[in-house]
Amino acid sequence: MTVRTSLEQAAKSVMGALNPGEGQPDILDTLQAEHDEVQELLSKLVGSDGAREQKQLVQKIKRALVPHSKAEEKVVYDAVLALRGKDAKIDGNEGYIEHGLADATLKKLDKLTANTPEFKAAAKVLKELIGHHVEEEERNIWVQVKENFSDEQREEMNREFLAAKKKVKVV
Repeated sequence: MTVRTSLEQAAKSVMGALNPGEGQPDILDTLQAEHDEVQELLSKLVGSDGAREQKQLVQKIKRALVPHSKAEEKVVYDAVLALRGKDAKIDGNEGYIEHGLADATLKKLDKLTANTPEFKAAAKVLKELIGHHVEEEERNIWVQVKENFSDEQREEMNREFLAAKKKVKVV
């Protein structure tokens, strides 16, 4: 999470306490913070030359990425898929497919011997896959969310997202 994002979320929380229902983080605030966190971890992984550090980073990425993906599918993608319009359907389905590819790559990375050429290649692929996915999601899915859901609905989506994440077991 970036310092800027942390400060913005703190400010919204304070404002929400002063004015209940106003200034609560919406789903896009939370997703942005989590995207930043995972991308930072992936950059560290790709830049690491230590086997032990690499394995630790893979575990951190897994603990951050798996609950995020599952909750995002349930709360955000399913809501977008329920919208009318071909673009919403394509964007929602593309998100599901890319999550599946990222999950499979993460599982492969978890099984590989760290600090080998194959491990480094898989780490690079995961970083590039997530980078591409986040870029498209923030450009396409987020537009769907902003255009079709009110501030209050996005705040409720955030609460549902956080609750759904807690139910995901990371193996």
